[in-house]
Amino acid sequence: MRVCLLFSLLILAVTPVSAREIGVGVIPPDNVVPGEGPIRRYDWFSKLWKNKRTAWEKEVEAKQGALVFLGDSIIQSWGDDLKGSFGKTKIANRGISGDTTRGILYRMPEDVLALKPSGVVLLMGTNDLEEGATPEVIAGNLKLIIEGLKASNKEMPIILCNVFPSHEKMRRPAEKIKKINSLYAAAVKGDPQVIQINTWAMFADGEGNARKAEFHDLLHPNAAGYKMWADTLRPVLETHSLVEVPVDDFKPEPGFEMLFNGKDLTGWGYRKKKTLEKTENFDGKVISSENRYLAKHGRLIVTTPPQGRAFHQLWTHQEFGGDFTLKLEFRANADADSGVFIRRPQLQCRDYLVAGPYKELKNYKAGDWNEMVVDVKGQTARCTCNGEVLEEAMKVPASGPIGLEGDRGQMEYRRIRIKRK
Repeated sequence: MRVCLLFSLLILAVTPVSAREIGVGVIPPDNVVPGEGPIRRYDWFSKLWKNKRTAWEKEVEAKQGALVFLGDSIIQSWGDDLKGSFGKTKIANRGISGDTTRGILYRMPEDVLALKPSGVVLLMGTNDLEEGATPEVIAGNLKLIIEGLKASNKEMPIILCNVFPSHEKMRRPAEKIKKINSLYAAAVKGDPQVIQINTWAMFADGEGNARKAEFHDLLHPNAAGYKMWADTLRPVLETHSLVEVPVDDFKPEPGFEMLFNGKDLTGWGYRKKKTLEKTENFDGKVISSENRYLAKHGRLIVTTPPQGRAFHQLWTHQEFGGDFTLKLEFRANADADSGVFIRRPQLQCRDYLVAGPYKELKNYKAGDWNEMVVDVKGQTARCTCNGEVLEEAMKVPASGPIGLEGDRGQMEYRRIRIKRK
C-alpha cells in the first residue's frame, strides 16, 4: 500500500489531471503529461493511440500478472504474443507505433501498472530522436519510468534493452543512440532490480548503424532480428522465472564426473586471486555471498552485475593434475563476457561474435547453448567451441583448480564435467 501511495504522489506531483479523468483514448495537453520532450499528435498516431489503449482497457483483468513489453513500433510489430517466442507465457504487448518516452511515461499506470506484471521489458527512445529530443531528455524520462515501475513493485524484474541501432538518414544517428544507451546505463547503475541488456551491440555494424540483414528499413527488425532479440532475452527471462524453462535431463558420458550438481554451488568457492588460497566455501548454497553466482534450473549462472562490470572468480575446491578432458556448455546474452580458468590461465568465454576474440567462428550459436571441450595433455590444453579450435596449444600449469569468471552481462554454464585420464 505504501509503495502504491508513493508512486501516486510521484505522478500527482507532475500531472495535474489523471489519465482516467481525461480518458485513455485521448492524448492529453502537454501540461498534463509528466517528463520532458516531444509528445506525438499526428492524426494517424492519435487514432492508433485511441484504438490500442481502449482495447487494452478491456484486457486488464485477463492480463493480470503478465510479462509486459513496453515501448513503440518495434515492440508493437512483434505481435500480441510476440509470435510465440516465449511459449505459453502470458504476454502483454504494450507497444504503440510512433510513441515517445514521454507518451510511454504518461500511459504507464493504466497500460502497465494496472496489470500487476510479473516483469517488464523496456525498449524505447528512438522516436524521441526523430522528433529532435536530446539524449539527456530521453534518459530523464527513462528515469521516471524506472522510478514508477520500482515504486509499484520493488521485487519485479525490469529488463532494460539498449536502443537498437538505426541510421542517420532515419534521423537517428549512431552517436546519439550510443549517447542514449550510455545515459541509460548511468541511470540504472547499481540498481539490482534493473537488468540492462546490450541489444545495441548485437545489431550494430562497424559504423554503429543497423544492418540490412536484420533491419530491412534500418529501423524495424525483420524476422531474423526478432529471433536474435528473443534469443538474447530468453536467458535473463528464464533466470528470473518469467518464462518457461525446459527441463534438462542430461546424463554424463561414462568416465565423466560432474563438477556442478545443477542444484547448488557444492564443490565451488572463492579463492585469493594471487595465491588461489581458499577464502569462501559455497557448499549447500544456491547463491554466492555477493549474489553473482547462482545455481538455478540446472545451470550455474553468472548474473548481470548491477554496476555494469564486476570481476568475480569462482573456483572448484578440487585441483586437477595429470591429463583430463573438461566439457561444458555455455550460453551468453548480448555482449556478455566471462571466462573459464584451466588450472589458472583463463580461456575467454564470451558472446564471441560480438565481444570477441574469436569473431570468425562459423559454428557459434548466438543466444543458444554452445559446447566447450578442453583436452589437457601435460601442460598444454587444446580448446574448442562446437568443434572449432579456440586455442590449439594453451599453456597451463601442472596442477590447479577449474574456475569461472564474471565480468559483464549474463553467462550460464551447465553440464560441467571432467574425465581424468
